[in-house]
Amino acid sequence: MIEGIFVEGLIYGIMVLGVFISFRILDFPDLTVDGSFPLGAALMVQCLLMGMNGWLALLVAFTGGVVAGMITAVIHNHLKVPNLLAGILTMTMLYSVNIRILGNRANVPILKHETLLTQVTDKLTGIVPDDYILLVFFLVVALAVKVLLDLFFRTDLGLTMGAMGNNEQMVISQGVDPRTLKTVGVGLSNGLVALSGAFAAQYLGFADVGLGQGIIVSGLASVMIGEFLVMKSNRIGVLTFCALAGSILFYAVMYLGRYYGYVIHMTPSDLNLIKGILIICLLILTQFTKLKKIGIKAVAAK
Repeated sequence: MIEGIFVEGLIYGIMVLGVFISFRILDFPDLTVDGSFPLGAALMVQCLLMGMNGWLALLVAFTGGVVAGMITAVIHNHLKVPNLLAGILTMTMLYSVNIRILGNRANVPILKHETLLTQVTDKLTGIVPDDYILLVFFLVVALAVKVLLDLFFRTDLGLTMGAMGNNEQMVISQGVDPRTLKTVGVGLSNGLVALSGAFAAQYLGFADVGLGQGIIVSGLASVMIGEFLVMKSNRIGVLTFCALAGSILFYAVMYLGRYYGYVIHMTPSDLNLIKGILIICLLILTQFTKLKKIGIKAVAAK
């Protein structure tokens, strides 16, 4: 069970990194995630069924997510649509697009087809214990994505993007077009979400148009758990680590709910309720912590 928690946490941790970019770096509440996650899964499955190389299929899935995110940004930037509504529009359209990609089917299995994960398993058998092959693989992949993101946000473009999330007017005064930064940032965010969806489809053995239902809630909960429980810092390397750690902790809670929820007569349909309650509790704890700090400062000032 512990191995499954870490594998699932790392797979969805890539999605959490994407949510972290849009919500925390860009301050852009993006609901495209619920559509770009199954988009990545659908593209990955169809590419594998066509006989495409697994790594190239991952690139196709990532590119599809980038395009979806850019469409949201263009709708927001050029049609002056609020970011929430722009994301909802793209998410709604992606539902139909995903069904088209899957050949007008809502679910396509790949259990009997060779995937990137089966290839990795075959190559690492005998080198790594069988129970830990996927754990090692996804740990390497998640850390690689994290390091690449850390490097990106240390470039001029990445630093400017972070500055825009804090103060858009300052970026405009420096002669930088925030629309370009939003397009790049939201595109990158959804590219990572689609990449996570591509890995999830191979791990689960199927692609389904409903895979993304409520995924944005899971991403937000993971980001908040990481920020609240791990550590506080403004360094991008620490923040991305917190996002991954939060994903693992969140899916540990979900695993416990699925395995031991019968004790309180909980069913799988109750998991979304648990996610919502978890976020509300985190918000309450965050507000309580802020009020406590204000009280301490006030006492110190006296």
